[in-house]
Amino acid sequence: MSGQFHLHLVSDATGETLHAVAKAALAQFEAVSVQEHSYTLVRSERQLLRAVDYIREHPGLVLFTVVHQELRNELVAQCAAMSVPFFDLMEGPVGMMARFFGAPKTQKPGGQHEIDQKYLQRIEALNYTIQHDDGQILDDLGSAEVILIGASRTSKTPTCVYLAIRGVRAANVPLVLGIPTPPQLLLCKDPLIVGLWASPERLVQVRRNRLATIGEHKDTDYVDLESVRNEVVATRRLYEQHGWPTIDVTRRSIEETAAAILTLLAERQGRHE
Repeated sequence: MSGQFHLHLVSDATGETLHAVAKAALAQFEAVSVQEHSYTLVRSERQLLRAVDYIREHPGLVLFTVVHQELRNELVAQCAAMSVPFFDLMEGPVGMMARFFGAPKTQKPGGQHEIDQKYLQRIEALNYTIQHDDGQILDDLGSAEVILIGASRTSKTPTCVYLAIRGVRAANVPLVLGIPTPPQLLLCKDPLIVGLWASPERLVQVRRNRLATIGEHKDTDYVDLESVRNEVVATRRLYEQHGWPTIDVTRRSIEETAAAILTLLAERQGRHE
């Protein structure tokens, strides 16, 4: 098959869950040209039929998260009448949970986005991470759940932000060759300290790209391959000396690094229970 495909995403809430799943799935089809059409906050028959009219004009795959049963049935009937493929992303897990819990579903659109204790916890964690980015407020490091350390450009900040969105108070401390490790870090006992590192070649590439974006093109030790090799060796030696778990981020995405850290955190918390 060739040409452009249409993908219709219909949601009775903000569509964040739907778009996240669609994005992850589409990543497996890089050679396919897909035009996405998004319909969010679809909570009335008129809004639904407006989306259906557009789907009729541009037939394609329909993915949806519509929890209101009448609207869901109407959308399914319309898709079937148009002979377009459709898939309900919520029906499988919600149906399984209903059977497992032995309880009826509430049919509440966007229930996962309500302001609750977990939401407030994520906001607090994000504020904490911003305040403790790049070695700031070292005297308060002990209140972190996770501390990421590593040389410059080893994804410490974006990984911390990702963890904070998951509700984890994460701080990060940069390690600079020739500068002593902050004593506040060495005194930390409660937080999970994780050392991030990458191959020298990868670090040089990322650092050069970073300098280019700010108009800096001078060659310094910051991008000298031999100097960076020494930097990586020194950081890994420090991790080993203190028994800190390490993660090679050379070929890892931020999400993969964060997932590995969450696993380490869960294992650590399990041992302490």
